[in-house]
Amino acid sequence: MPPTQKKPPGSLYGPLARRVDALTDGRGLPLELILTPGQAGDCPVAARLLGHLREDTIVLADKAYDADWLRRQIEAAGAAPNIPPMAHRRRKPCFSPVLYRARNRIERFFNRIKHFRRLATRYEKHAANFLAMLKLAVIHLWLRHDETVT
Repeated sequence: MPPTQKKPPGSLYGPLARRVDALTDGRGLPLELILTPGQAGDCPVAARLLGHLREDTIVLADKAYDADWLRRQIEAAGAAPNIPPMAHRRRKPCFSPVLYRARNRIERFFNRIKHFRRLATRYEKHAANFLAMLKLAVIHLWLRHDETVT
């Protein structure tokens, strides 16, 4: 696209111009998906993902989500944050490596999403189309899970 032309609204050009943030349940099945620009930080998106947090749950997240305001939001919802602390922290918050091992389920979800070639190769140029294909893949994962349970 020539530099004088503006990008169409809702478009994200470039292979790494978008990132998928997901909230999954204990089985690794997605509950909520948000598509963000690739240069956006993780923590601001977390506030939107954790809006429907239930009490008595344990929130597992990686170091990118280690922020005091996010920990307070999780605790205010009645849940417990289990996020590894950043190395530069002076006061290390409570963290359980044993519980953190269950976080691999979110990584497995992203691996299953990559089995859909159209998503793995980032074929879609527009964010709305990419999100639609992502939701179709998620529906497929949920149906396959329900099929194996029954």
